[in-house]
Amino acid sequence: MWTTDYSAETSASPEAVWAALRALHSGTPLSERSDRFELHGPFEKGTELSVTPQGQDTFRSRITELTENEVYEDETRFGEVVLRFRHTLASLADGGTRVTHRLEIEGEAGPELGPQISEDFPVAMSDLLASAERSAR
Repeated sequence: MWTTDYSAETSASPEAVWAALRALHSGTPLSERSDRFELHGPFEKGTELSVTPQGQDTFRSRITELTENEVYEDETRFGEVVLRFRHTLASLADGGTRVTHRLEIEGEAGPELGPQISEDFPVAMSDLLASAERSAR
């Protein structure tokens, strides 16, 4: 299994970050750079969604874990390759939030695919946190 984590902190509360994460995964882009998401049901565990990364074809994922204000995870399968994208929100002592975006890849292609897929994590995280901070004002 191949994994990578990218973390960042914001002054926004976990609730504000969650609202931005939910909006994104419900189809509201956070910026012109955002991947596009379309839910095929309610925002809950088990629901499928279509994901269209910038400049790429659309694929289907399924929400595999969802705990409001704490954890969002979806899973995508391409044959024998399984990708899991997970956002974990942790409250900070000063009232802010630490957000960790994790990518796990099962399958032999992980070391090749992982760095390509995760290279935009800093930009995506920046957009997510900026959206949360705007809504918190």
